[in-house]
Amino acid sequence: MALAPAPQSRVYKLTVMNLSRVFNIKRQKITALDNVSLEVKEGEFVTILGPSGCGKSTLLRIIAGLAEATSGQVYKDGRLIQGPGADRGMVFQSYTLFPWLTVRQNIEFGLTLKGMAEARRREIVDHYLEIIGLTPFADAYPKNLSGGMKQRVAIARALANDPDILLMDEPFGALDAQTRLVMQELLLKVWEESRKTILFVTHDVEEAIFLGDTVYIMTARPGRLKAQIPIPLARPRTPEMKNTRVFLELKTRILDQIREESLKAANMVPVE
Repeated sequence: MALAPAPQSRVYKLTVMNLSRVFNIKRQKITALDNVSLEVKEGEFVTILGPSGCGKSTLLRIIAGLAEATSGQVYKDGRLIQGPGADRGMVFQSYTLFPWLTVRQNIEFGLTLKGMAEARRREIVDHYLEIIGLTPFADAYPKNLSGGMKQRVAIARALANDPDILLMDEPFGALDAQTRLVMQELLLKVWEESRKTILFVTHDVEEAIFLGDTVYIMTARPGRLKAQIPIPLARPRTPEMKNTRVFLELKTRILDQIREESLKAANMVPVE
């Protein structure tokens, strides 16, 4: 199959073109993603919402190069993505730290693999330890950290490798409500400093609005893009914004669309 040419009219940081993914499960073909196309600008914070099983995580894994598309292409800076790369960092919902390494060693792991000099590694790790507020825990092991602290380390580890794009798959989903709010503010602080391009998958509508420049809503399986909603909230964002008329109107609008798709998903026949 011939590959589609890279888009020429305007080069985005990330371009997803007509992406589809079909799984073969128990002799059945299940379409997880169907003809998904989107464009992400340099430094944009994109959040992605949709019912469970709509292919949000599959989309991120394909962009990361951890899974293959059945059809369609993904371009970064106009160049075709054909596998994993250090230019894309991934943060998962589960705590993916190495338990035998300290906080400092976890953050510098990728830098060590690159062969970076020890002095430079220490400088970078110290910088991110300060940003995430874990300098006193630099020599602690993951077993001694709370869930929120572990995710701070995972985010710092991803950023320390200096990826162009940060992919985040429900990174705060396992946290309690209060810790989740703290982590949202921390992530915004990190993003405002680094201006990394971020794609952030979540089930939380408030979180999607509070963090994002743009919210994409996906349909129930097969996952298609249902809506693209710009978020006209000023930055920097503050928790008080969640009580404003604009925020509440956006929340109502998005919830209506999510509810419609969730009802469709609930009525789907499961694979036996």
